[in-house]
Amino acid sequence: MTDRISRDELAARVAADIPDGAYVNLGIGAPTRVADFLPAEREIVLHTENGLLGMGPAPAAGAIDPDLVNAGKQAVTAVAGAAYFHHADSFAMMRGGHLDVCVLGAFQVAENGDLANWSTGAEGAIPAVGGAMDLASGAKAVYVMTDLLTRTGEPKLVRACSYPLTGIRCVTRVYTDRAVFDVTERGFAVRELFGSATVAELEELTGLTLRTAAGVVA
Repeated sequence: MTDRISRDELAARVAADIPDGAYVNLGIGAPTRVADFLPAEREIVLHTENGLLGMGPAPAAGAIDPDLVNAGKQAVTAVAGAAYFHHADSFAMMRGGHLDVCVLGAFQVAENGDLANWSTGAEGAIPAVGGAMDLASGAKAVYVMTDLLTRTGEPKLVRACSYPLTGIRCVTRVYTDRAVFDVTERGFAVRELFGSATVAELEELTGLTLRTAAGVVA
């Protein structure tokens, strides 16, 4: 069976790729964990669409400020020098191309970089687009953090998205519990394998023909 890494291990792996000096937005859900693993030696400024620049990690127990939350209404901290502003200004930062990286969850990512992460289209499902469309189109790099498979075993990496799109050809890289993939002009390229995973196993799980990045042993 293909090895998988934990959600926290995946968050740490994403954090390791965020460059020094970057302005970053972490999407609702699993991507918020990335804040707890950012390298201390790098100056990385976290942005939230509800109006905070300079977000820190989750607060310690007993130190929660009920007025200090991220866009997912989770308690957060603010680092020295943090700034607060109207959410309209926050969205202007996103739409104006001022964010270097955003990390989003996904229902599906197509091999051309299309992203679907706000609705499955299922009857009775509650759409939750939030600022994802703005982030997908405005950030300079879009990282997706997700499991490779759904709970029912269906691949989230697909030839073409069947769910409503969040963004077109916007995804830069996909971090999953089994491997990291770059989105290239020729489809997904395996950048890193976890544990005993092989490219052949990933191709069987996804039904896709996968390329390998330089240095990856298939």
